[in-house]
Order: sequence, then structure tokens, then C-alpha cells
Amino acid sequence: MPASARHIVLILGSVLLASLSGPGAAQTSDLVSHTAFRVCADPANFPMSDDREQGYENKLADLMAEELDLPVQYTWYPMATGFIRNTLGANQCDVVMGYAEGHELVLNTNHYMTSAYTIIAPKGSPLADVDTLSDPALKEVKIGIIAGSPPATHMARNGLLTRAKAYQLIVDTRYDSPAVQLLEDLSAGETGAAILWGPLAGPLVKANYPDLQVTPLTKETLPPRLYFRITMGVRQGEKVWERKLNSLIRRNQDRINELLTEAGVPLLNDQGTEVLNVSN
Repeated sequence: MPASARHIVLILGSVLLASLSGPGAAQTSDLVSHTAFRVCADPANFPMSDDREQGYENKLADLMAEELDLPVQYTWYPMATGFIRNTLGANQCDVVMGYAEGHELVLNTNHYMTSAYTIIAPKGSPLADVDTLSDPALKEVKIGIIAGSPPATHMARNGLLTRAKAYQLIVDTRYDSPAVQLLEDLSAGETGAAILWGPLAGPLVKANYPDLQVTPLTKETLPPRLYFRITMGVRQGEKVWERKLNSLIRRNQDRINELLTEAGVPLLNDQGTEVLNVSN
């Protein structure tokens, strides 16, 4: 499960779901602003988004708005329970820039990136070449892990949880950052390795932890899967808007890849089996 508590949200109400058919379906596109590119985002979820507009999702919003010839307008709300209901569902905005494919709370656009959980270790250490959680080198290592995230199941299967250090999954990002604490502890030697969602790990390590190495976990074959395709989320029923964003993603995929690579996000092929080589 990617990114903080991004997908721990309540199901949209029956009134919104009813707009999927009949006359309401024609009306849903009328909710989309024609004067601004209205984005729902977390104000304190760097490197993804923040209210200084420094995250890579902010820059992705800038790119989409530029293509639409519209200004970006934000509705800020913490990525926690109620996020979709109180932003997109309340017509406070028209798009969430990063949302995992397949979650029914939103209508997903085509995906604009595929990424995976990663293992992070000090450069030059005995763990620097580890790329699977079944590697025997991990048996005696204290590993940092976000509690409840998919890699925890793989760690349990491989007998790695007894020495793990767990960090909270659901927090108010305005006051706490488990990802940063996990990397701080690894950098300080409190842990020997860490497991973290790549779009968090890559940019944070690139910006602040030059002695750490990020390796995508592309070789895990047992469930749960550790890679996810990331889309933009729009209101259910907004098919015209979805198609417009799909067209923008398709036409600008190279620019999107360059933007994400510059930020440090590890990009994979659609099957999550190989790292993309994107020059920037």
C-alpha cells in the first residue's frame, strides 16, 4: 500500500455513487472547474506534496495545468480518513495527483508511473547488494518497516519480523513523518536496513541521505505484490474529465518520467519487474 494513509479513507456516499448512471452522469462533468486546475493534496507530505508546492506531485500538477492553460488551485487536507470525502467528494477540487490503480473511492485515470517498495541500506555495506527479502544476509539485521505495509508479510514469511523496528502507518503528516524517522534511524546506525515505498524512499534519500542506497524490490514473486501503478484520481462518473487527463498523460509521458526521475522516484516497467532507464 503506497504512501502514508493515502488509501485508508471512507467509501463515498450513495448520492455521489448514484451519479454514475442516468441524467446525473451528464451533469458530473459540470462539476469540473473551467477556470482552474483544482487539486486535492496533503500540505505536509513531502516529497510528494506540501503547501510550499515543492513536492513532485506539485510539479506534476504544474505540468498538467500548463497543458490546460489554467492556474493551479489547491485544497489542502491531511492524507488520512475522510480525505476523499472531504475534498474530491465535496467538490472542493477535481483531481488527486497520486492514487493507486484499482481503488474504488475514485475513478482512476490511466497510470502515469509504476513503482515499488524498496530496501535501503548503507552504501558499501554487506547489505548494499541485497535485492530480495529472502536473502540470508538479512537474518540477523534489525530492519525498519512501516507497520502494516505489504512488505511486512514478506518479512514475516522470511522470519525477519522478530528483529524489526516498526514505525506507524497512520499519522497526521503535519506533525509526524515515519518515513523520515525510519531513514534517520538507518543513517544513525539504529537499524541495519529499511523497507519503504519507493516514491518516498528515492526522493528523500536523494535529497538528504547520500550515504544510503535504494534498491527496488522487483524479484518478490509471492503475494502480496510490492509494486503499484499510480494514477490520478477523479470523481466517480467524471468520464469526460478522465479522458482529458488520459490524453494529457499520454502526450506528456516522457516529461512526466523526467520529472519523477529528477525527483528520485524509482520507475519500473508496467509489470514491476525491471527498473526503467530514464535519462534526464
